[in-house]
Amino acid sequence: MSEAFSAESRLIHAGTERVVGQSAAPPLVPASTYVSVGEPQPGRGYGRESNPGWEALEQALGGLEDAEAVVFASGQAASMALMLALAKGRDSIVLPSDGYYGTRVLADRLRPHGAVPVHVDLQDLPAVERALAGPGPRKSLLWTETPTNPLLRVADLARLAELAAAAEAPMVTDNTVATGLLQRPLDSGATASLYSLTKSLSGHSDVIGGAVVSRDGELLAALRAWRSSGGAVPGPFEAWLALRGLKTLPLRIARQSQSALAIARHLAAHPRVGAVHYPGVGTPASPVAARQMTGGFGPLLSFEIIPDRAEAADHVVESSTLILPATSFGGVESTWERRGRWAGETAPDGLIRLSAGVEPVADLITDIDAALKTLESLEVL
Repeated sequence: MSEAFSAESRLIHAGTERVVGQSAAPPLVPASTYVSVGEPQPGRGYGRESNPGWEALEQALGGLEDAEAVVFASGQAASMALMLALAKGRDSIVLPSDGYYGTRVLADRLRPHGAVPVHVDLQDLPAVERALAGPGPRKSLLWTETPTNPLLRVADLARLAELAAAAEAPMVTDNTVATGLLQRPLDSGATASLYSLTKSLSGHSDVIGGAVVSRDGELLAALRAWRSSGGAVPGPFEAWLALRGLKTLPLRIARQSQSALAIARHLAAHPRVGAVHYPGVGTPASPVAARQMTGGFGPLLSFEIIPDRAEAADHVVESSTLILPATSFGGVESTWERRGRWAGETAPDGLIRLSAGVEPVADLITDIDAALKTLESLEVL
């Protein structure tokens, strides 16, 4: 489709062939192999190399940032391929100390293969600069995440990209929380944007997948090679589900961002809440978020209850009758959990992470207030 149209329109029509008699929806092609004789046709020899469903999904994802995409079986698989492709020959991976814990675990597991993980506060730009330089001559990879999960802290991507460029370090941005509709890291200087398709992009809590979006041809080729060699390929049905969900992303993310902002503002004034973490509400980084995010701040927020105790937070989560107690985020149904229940997570004991779905926000606030009210009779008080 012509680039004269918006990213949203191109997203909705990705994979659709404007041919009389063809289905309006891109077809599901569960093929493990293709008819092939002589010199193999690129991408059409074996099912581990390509699938029409992947190509349609990659077209849609790439269009969000005017780039190209490579899809994987999971967000972690995409992260691993990126680390293997970009950290080769480098001494360190500089990554956020407060970001997704799965990334920290993965970087540590890859330590024997070369780069050593170095954790830093991405809002502390001098600290980032020092980490990238390190002791003596060294080469680094800068791994950013904004807003972070689960504390929703916002990093200045343009400034971080400048520091990365000065250190000759490629910069990766985990853009899962914001999605390519609310934030375009490549425009700020990132080498690649990383996504978990499991979250907002597919949006229906029924698929696991990952993707990398980039404008670097050599990196894209390396990622496809790692995907094929490592076998981290998405199933045809998973790709079909992700593409179907992606077509409603503009509608979902707008509703969810509005609801999350309203909930965050409500919780900021609640007597049982000690702190609220959301880019649109009273954080020092809000001006940065307003500058680099457009159309909203995403569906995810977190808050710390009073008292700051694990058993109290668990009680609140279990007391809801509408919001679903579950992990992950970005689905059409609202979910929440005490984030510190996961081993390796650094969240405070009383922190609850909430993903706003598409239910009416008044219903969500009613459910939240009722759950918080149950703290009054809790023995731990």
